[in-house]
Formats: sequence, structure tokens, C-alpha cells
Amino acid sequence: QVQLVESGGGLVQAGGSLRLSCAASGRTFSYYVMAWFRQRLGKEREFVAAITWGGGTTTYADSVKGRFTISRDNAKNTVYLQMNSLEPADTATYHCAGSPTYGSRKSGDYGYWGQGTQVTVSS
Repeated sequence: QVQLVESGGGLVQAGGSLRLSCAASGRTFSYYVMAWFRQRLGKEREFVAAITWGGGTTTYADSVKGRFTISRDNAKNTVYLQMNSLEPADTATYHCAGSPTYGSRKSGDYGYWGQGTQVTVSS
């Protein structure tokens, strides 16, 4: 069992930056692929980024590629999402998620979820 708690959300103007954090506890954090998903109002949850166990491989949704960076610190049991050049379309609740396998962008393939942190980007 892995417990995940996100932090770092808030209100920011378009063009600004935020860094989200996701602290994990429970089973060994490094065993899990970690990802960020987001859910915009009235929309389904969508994949944002994922990172492999050791952090050597990352993947991003096209909508955030070049603006967002996912990273992890296994010594601190934490995964991060650095978000730059934010746009109003990035407004959403951001959730981190964990999975023992890599490669999926489907939320149903991730068994562990945090409750989310709200990001609001004003124009």
C-alpha cells in the first residue's frame, strides 16, 4: 500500500510557474512508476507525465511537452512536477499516481492516487 499526498497548487497568472510535490509513504516508493494526471472541470482525468522507477525515462502529454518537467527523489519519497509557462487551459486538479508497471497513460492502470491539489491559472 502506498499513500500519496500532493501539495504546491495555487493561483498563478498566465505565463507563471508552479512546482507540485507528491510525498509518498508506505511501500517502497522506488518500486513504483509515478505519474501526474489532471482533471479539468467537467472533463475526464487526463495523463500529464510519468517517470520510471529510477527517474531515467520520462514521458509527457503533447499539451505540456516543453513546459512541464517531472522528476523524483527516491531518497525523499517524493515526485515533482515543475510547471512553467502556465496557461489558463492548465487549470485543473492535479493528482499524482503510482503503478508497478511503466508505459500506460490510462488512469485505470494506476492503483494508487493522491487526493489532488488545485491549480488555477488566470488570464
